[in-house]
Amino acid sequence: MTISRPPAPPPTPLVVTMGDPAGVGGEILAKVWRRREEGRPGDGPIPPFFVVGDPDWLSSLCPIHLLDDPTQAPSVFSRALPVLPERLANPVRLGQGDPENGAAIIRSIERAVALTAAGVASGVVTLPINKHVLQSAGFAHPGHTEFLGELAARHWADAPHEPVMMLACPRLRVVPVTVHMALRRAVETLSIDRILTVARITEAALRRDFGLAAPRLALAGLNPHAGEEGRMGSEDATLIAPAVATLRDEGIDARGPLPADTLFHAEARERYDVALGMYHDQVLIPIKTLDFHGGVNVTLGLPFIRTSPDHGTAFDIAGRGMAREDSLLASLHLAGSMARTRAESGI
Repeated sequence: MTISRPPAPPPTPLVVTMGDPAGVGGEILAKVWRRREEGRPGDGPIPPFFVVGDPDWLSSLCPIHLLDDPTQAPSVFSRALPVLPERLANPVRLGQGDPENGAAIIRSIERAVALTAAGVASGVVTLPINKHVLQSAGFAHPGHTEFLGELAARHWADAPHEPVMMLACPRLRVVPVTVHMALRRAVETLSIDRILTVARITEAALRRDFGLAAPRLALAGLNPHAGEEGRMGSEDATLIAPAVATLRDEGIDARGPLPADTLFHAEARERYDVALGMYHDQVLIPIKTLDFHGGVNVTLGLPFIRTSPDHGTAFDIAGRGMAREDSLLASLHLAGSMARTRAESGI
C-alpha cells in the first residue's frame, strides 16, 4: 500500500517582502497565515516563511512574532507570523500610497534578496508594489523584475542573471518573449536572438526548478495561422522557425511556430510543458482566463527563486476584506516546491 505523505518543507524558510503596505498585501498575508495548516488541496501545509516588514502594519491583522534571527521562523510559524522588522516612515493609510514609505519598501526587497544570497532563506516571494509610488520616491526601475536583476548582479557577480517572466498555474505555464511594451514595438523588437535567449533560459529553469528531465517547449506564431506560409506575414518563417531549428539542433524539444488560436485548448496543452508567446497578451490572456485568481508570476533566469502573486496592490479594495489570497498561497507553494527541487538536485 502506498502511503501519501505531505511534501517536505524547503530546507530554509521562504522570505516575503513587504510590498506596498497601503494595498492588499497585509490582508492576504494574514489570510494565508491563518490557512498555514490547510494550504491548498493536494499541496499540504504552507511552507514556513517570514516577512521583512513593519510590525505595526502587521500586528493589527494577525498575531506576529518579532525575529532577531530569521532561522527562528519555522519554530514560531505555527503560532504567529514571523516578522523581521523594517520600519516605515509613516503610518499606513490603506488605499493611499505614500512615497515617504518608499525607502522602506525598497529596503525590504533588498534585504530579502541578501538573506537568500546568504542562505538564510530558500526563496523570495514578493508582495505587490505600486510603481508610481516607488518612482515618486526615486526608484529607478520599471518594476520588480528589473530591480531583482540588479540585485542578482550585486550578490552573485559571477552568475548569469537575465530575468525572464513566467506565469504559471496547475494547467498552464506561459512565457512572453517580449513583455511590457506597445504591440508595434514588440514586433519590431522580436528577433531570433531574443527568442533563443528566452527559450534557453526557460528550458534550463524547467529542468532546475521544476524537475522536468526533458522539457517540451511550444512556440506560438506571431501572425494568424502562424503566417500561413507568408500570406499573413513573414516573421514566423524568418524569425521563429529558424530559432526553433537552432533549439532543436541543441537538443531542446522545441516546436513551432504553432498557430496561437489552437495552442491553449485542453488537448493541445497536454503536448507541451510551457508555451512561449511572442508578445505579452498572446499568452497572458489564456492563463488568466484559465486561472485568474491562482496564477503565479515566476522570475526565471536568476540565481535565486522568486515568485509573486499575479495581481497588483489593489488600492481600491484595500482594507475592505475583499482581497483573495489564492495567488499568494500558490506563490508560496510554488516557491517551496522549487526550493525543494533545487535542494534535492544539489543546486
